[in-house]
Amino acid sequence: MSLGANHVGILVRGTLPAVNKPFARALVWLRRDLRTDDHAALHHALRAAQQVFGVFVFDRDILDPLPRVDRRVEFIRDSLVGVDAEWQALGAAHGVAGAGLIVRHGWATQEIPALAQALGVQAVYASHDAEPAALARDAEVGRALAASGIELHTFKDHVIFERDEVLTQTGKPFSVFTPYKNAWLKKLTPFYLRAWPVAHHAAALAPRPADQPGVPTLAQIGFQASNLAQLKMPTGPEGAQDLLQDFLDRIDDYREARNFPAVKGPSYLGTHLRFGTVSIRQLARIAHDRMVAASPGAETWLSELVWRDFYHQVLHHQPHVVGAAFKPEYDRIAWAQGPAADALFSAWCEGRTGYPLVDAAMHQINQTGYMHNRLRMVVASFLTKDLGIDWRRGEAYFALHLNDFDLAANNGGWQWAASSGCDAQPYFRIFNPVNQSEKFDPEGKFIRRYLPALAPLPDKLIHAPWLARPLDLQATGLRLGVDYPLPVVDHAAAREQTLLRYAVVKKPV
Repeated sequence: MSLGANHVGILVRGTLPAVNKPFARALVWLRRDLRTDDHAALHHALRAAQQVFGVFVFDRDILDPLPRVDRRVEFIRDSLVGVDAEWQALGAAHGVAGAGLIVRHGWATQEIPALAQALGVQAVYASHDAEPAALARDAEVGRALAASGIELHTFKDHVIFERDEVLTQTGKPFSVFTPYKNAWLKKLTPFYLRAWPVAHHAAALAPRPADQPGVPTLAQIGFQASNLAQLKMPTGPEGAQDLLQDFLDRIDDYREARNFPAVKGPSYLGTHLRFGTVSIRQLARIAHDRMVAASPGAETWLSELVWRDFYHQVLHHQPHVVGAAFKPEYDRIAWAQGPAADALFSAWCEGRTGYPLVDAAMHQINQTGYMHNRLRMVVASFLTKDLGIDWRRGEAYFALHLNDFDLAANNGGWQWAASSGCDAQPYFRIFNPVNQSEKFDPEGKFIRRYLPALAPLPDKLIHAPWLARPLDLQATGLRLGVDYPLPVVDHAAAREQTLLRYAVVKKPV
């Protein structure tokens, strides 16, 4: 059995012989790689086996704890419809009738070994998933497969560089982003951005057996429809490409536009990257090419993609960050607890803090599952440094609500905001939510979109309505404390409390 570590960074596109394939049958297990184009595991399976099946498992270990309405589950299901259509089309183009995905609902640790045996495959191919729970799952599946004489091969697919591919000159993992980025760019060659060809080898796709299920309905896996359709969120590989093409018309302006939540600045590809409906190699290749062509926006976007790799290598080398501070001394902080802290946390979750930009951002995530990246920093700083609440509570809230939730990036972002992570925001630099609002939503367009009660306020008052004169409020009809809450905390006083709270970090143990 091989868990794929030997495949990292040394495979050359198309090195396996086209004939004398070592396996009669293989199974490709899709996870966070929901596409057929530029797919490492699928490429190698097609090159190695005479017949290749594909499967996705709605894993009950992941799904059972979720609420019965979850946009991510719906996104995955809808995306699988697109992947299945691609799979069928690839087969048909090579004379294979009836090709298609097998989709199971159960525990992956049981479903994969059982399906592999039922199909009579000699190998299972999958992409790496470096999250701790996924590593434990894959180890269990690998042992079960090995007991039946079936090999497990996994390949890098969801990042450009992973694990030990980018290290310091002394062979240690980086803990600061900028030198990591410089080493990342230095290591980058066209090989790492090249697509894994799939279509050329698709004649090896196998028909889906008649007794194996295809893509289920949401109801069949125990879920109900969310507002995904009303949000008009594109799904599947086709939706990802539509978003990408739209973004490429705006990419040159990304460096500045990305900071303003009322502006169409981001790529909106985060969920597609999370579930692999688009290839990271395609995105990095485009970004790098345009950066070389002197696009400042593309340079900044590529840097954001490098951040993604960075957080994944942090998770790999420092798995203690799941549940603990990257910098252990920050675990000495005494976070606010008890009924009062719980009430403040509820106000933050529900967008009733009295700080319009914070509240609008929380309404955005609650209504759509998306939050603008600038606002993720603002609300995280507010929770930890204005309300004094443990960053882990905010991290868990994001994990439940974000469409693009990714453990490595979510953890890295929250620890950055709490100053406990690598490359963190210094503890004494505390975002002022009013200044952030005035700077990045100067006309209050974003605030008005999610807080219509504040819409009548003039631009200069919408960022801090409690500072408005009674006459101004009377003119708009806004009743503070009734139509919109008063601030739950005074920022200046909270800042002083934060400095005291964080002082423990600098004291000797």
